[in-house]
Amino acid sequence: MTQPFSASPLSRRAVLAGGVAAGALALSGRWNVARAAPLITVESVSLDVNGKAAKVYAIQGPAGEGVFAKEGDRFAGAILNAAPEPAVMHWHGQIFAPPDQDRARPDGGALASGASDQVDFPLTPGTHWMHSHTLSEQQLLAAPLVTREADAGDVQDVVLMLHDFSFRTPEEILAGLGGTNGHGAHGGHTTGGTGGAATGGTSGGGMSIAGMDHSGHNMGSMGGMGAMASGGAMNHSGHSMPGGAMGGSGMVHANDVDYDAFLANRRTLADPQVVPVEKGGRVRLRIINGGTASAFFISVPGLKPSCIAVDGTPCVPLEAALFPLAQGQRIDLLVDVPASGGAFPVLAQVEASPRRTGLVLATPGASVARITDTADAAQGLLSLELEGRLSAAMPLAARKPDKSFSLLLGEQPGYRWTINGAVYGEAPPFVVNQGERVEMTFMNPTSMNHPMHLHGHHFQVVGIGTRRFSGAMRDTVNVPPRTPVTIAFDAGPKGDWFLHCHHLYHMATGMMGVVRVA
Repeated sequence: MTQPFSASPLSRRAVLAGGVAAGALALSGRWNVARAAPLITVESVSLDVNGKAAKVYAIQGPAGEGVFAKEGDRFAGAILNAAPEPAVMHWHGQIFAPPDQDRARPDGGALASGASDQVDFPLTPGTHWMHSHTLSEQQLLAAPLVTREADAGDVQDVVLMLHDFSFRTPEEILAGLGGTNGHGAHGGHTTGGTGGAATGGTSGGGMSIAGMDHSGHNMGSMGGMGAMASGGAMNHSGHSMPGGAMGGSGMVHANDVDYDAFLANRRTLADPQVVPVEKGGRVRLRIINGGTASAFFISVPGLKPSCIAVDGTPCVPLEAALFPLAQGQRIDLLVDVPASGGAFPVLAQVEASPRRTGLVLATPGASVARITDTADAAQGLLSLELEGRLSAAMPLAARKPDKSFSLLLGEQPGYRWTINGAVYGEAPPFVVNQGERVEMTFMNPTSMNHPMHLHGHHFQVVGIGTRRFSGAMRDTVNVPPRTPVTIAFDAGPKGDWFLHCHHLYHMATGMMGVVRVA
């Protein structure tokens, strides 16, 4: 394993339990310091947010938060849960075989406090991350899992991880939305099938420390194709309903959770991280949206960013002023620092809001001006305008689909979010055979965006509305209201792989299915 070399000490806001200080999250340098196989530790930490202390989580790697590796490394070592609660982890963006490396525990439970597990699989190159697959993700149980590409070149890497933060517990947030956590840890299961689905199976897609807490649900079957239910938009209790486009089933909106702060590498713009960069140097920004219910627009005022990868996979370089980033998505932006130097903010503004967070790139001696956490004007809602302009550097080979599925994303009373009219556990899986080309079309008549994530695979965006095109390779695609989105992928290792909305509270209340590779 390798870690990025930090040119100078960077301050930290988190103090780990037991007094052990974490390393800086946004590190810069040439990624050339060799390390032994990592011991990943989930810990409880105290975090200062705008002068008030909060209990959150952190994932400690061999040199601070997260894991920073180079292409060809394996993710191998012990996973220790030093937190007071059971842990259920997901290695987001990792494509590896077999699925049982997702750590389906023999007893089907989560990793208990004080217990450890072993993992061993080759790391997928690119900007990826790891996070809890339960409500504890809201409490910052997430960290980068970045593997530097062999062809990355002589650039300085800066990792920026975004979070939405609340002093309320995730259970309080969910109750305020009017929802019920229907399936808790949802991992380590076998999903009984119907209609010819394969039986047995391995861990549900991408679970590393897997467990189940179904809260009374019968989990015998999963997310299949049935009669399409209507998905009328609801005015859920506890919703903030900012303006948006009025559509056929209700007011399109965002930000149904009122957050206390938005964090960039666990800091606000009141005290942003300042990352040293070189005059005339080239910087690769590896930006991860670890927000649970918030999407962002990314900008780099004063520089000309070029998007070179999304969700850890290379794309044809594309320049833009704003880059949308839904929950779970990542984007790599390449910027050239002027020879004259200066200070350059990297900003993440919340969708449909003036609120923002970020960090600052600064050359030696540059003056860093204060940046407010509120922009002059709100951004709009996420759209697919940029998605429709992206194209993969290494697209899928042209091929007709062997199987096609339509998925209707639904919204029902009681903050109940569905796929084809069913919540997780109410329908059979989507069954495909290994090696088949699969297409899925997501249709969203609901009032909110749904960033849909498939575990264990990268897929290609091949359709927006009626337009077919060779788009980006991703593992998470945003599906806005009333615009169908089609993806294509080749079915990978045999087993069960989760398919779910990456809005944490939509997933927790039902918007999750399983793709079973037989």
